[in-house]
Amino acid sequence: MLQDFKAFIMRGNVIDMAVGIIVGVAFGAVINSLVKDVIMPPIGLALGNVDFANLFAVLKEGLTPGSYASLAAAQEAGAVTINYGVFINAIVNLLIIAAAVFFLIVRPIARMQARKKAAEPAPTTKECPYCFSAIPIKASRCPNCTSELKTA
Repeated sequence: MLQDFKAFIMRGNVIDMAVGIIVGVAFGAVINSLVKDVIMPPIGLALGNVDFANLFAVLKEGLTPGSYASLAAAQEAGAVTINYGVFINAIVNLLIIAAAVFFLIVRPIARMQARKKAAEPAPTTKECPYCFSAIPIKASRCPNCTSELKTA
């Protein structure tokens, strides 16, 4: 049983997945910091010193009634809140991560594959479905078995 587990863990796709998850978590931390520390402060400043992390609506006051200066104060008082500012930050995180993945991973790989495909020469022969011999791609009848070929 231990040998089977070792064989499972040492398979390439399990290792690749583990590395991908580790890099993904680190990438997520970097993007979270980018959004929280770099992008959102200027946006908040442009919108009149708004701190998106402190945007919330009180549904039910906590033990200490009254208005709360921050989300942390509301949560400390035990208030029930809707934290829509945190949600806005999460949406911005998602958009930045999606853009980064698209522009830094998906597009370059697609371009590489397109270049590779364009570099491959077009096929000049095809296989006869009846006698399996190689024949010219434009042939409508096999020269070896004389079968009529369907045009694609």
